[in-house]
Amino acid sequence: MPRIRKLEICVEDLDGIDAAVAGGADRIELCTALAVGGLTPAASLIRAAASVALPVHLLSRPREGGFVYTPRESAMIADDIRTAAEAGLAGVVIGAANVDGTLDAAVLAELIAHARLLGKARGRDLSLTLHRAFDLVPDLGAALDTAVTLGFDRVLTSGGAPKAIDGVAAIAMLHRRAAGRIGILVGSGVSIDTLPAILATGVGEVHASCRHPCDQDQDPALVRFGFASTQTSRTSRGRIRDLATRLAHSNA
Repeated sequence: MPRIRKLEICVEDLDGIDAAVAGGADRIELCTALAVGGLTPAASLIRAAASVALPVHLLSRPREGGFVYTPRESAMIADDIRTAAEAGLAGVVIGAANVDGTLDAAVLAELIAHARLLGKARGRDLSLTLHRAFDLVPDLGAALDTAVTLGFDRVLTSGGAPKAIDGVAAIAMLHRRAAGRIGILVGSGVSIDTLPAILATGVGEVHASCRHPCDQDQDPALVRFGFASTQTSRTSRGRIRDLATRLAHSNA
């Protein structure tokens, strides 16, 4: 049987949600501040996303920068997980690290147990994705085994490189090592051009923003006060559709 491949689109606003649905995505990762890798979005956007037809996974990342979290920050992630569960979202995307870059298994175990309880209470499990804190670990293989032991459903990774196309050898290794125990979701720089090499690793899921730069006509006063920018980027329905079509053909 052919491998069934899926496309996850990360979005940060209502326009992005609409583009993901219209473009043929299989799943949405909901966040904000994509310019810094994504942060937890507003509760109002979470509630709005809950009404769409696609599964939506909430990124919980309380601030930009590294992934070593204080107890108060870990509590914020736990609260985000509760928000996702109560809103009816399909899953959450979380991660935490120790100062040496290894996964903080103790914190993650607590967060996963919390997610499991919330899923049981609502009668539907929360899908669990380990985010790209994974890409900063000193040993990708060992970290993958830790993620399996913790109970994650998938790992979002670029193979330990800034862009997935430069980490394809590591991605292939992770796919082999996972051996069906956990999903490998490949992200960072996924495009029509890089897709063939990424799919050649054997992975079943890819993650992309499919954004394109665009000029906007803005009120000069808004720009002058710093409330708007003339240079921005938007989620492209066309780019999503192109990726979805390529994936569909690879499934044939």
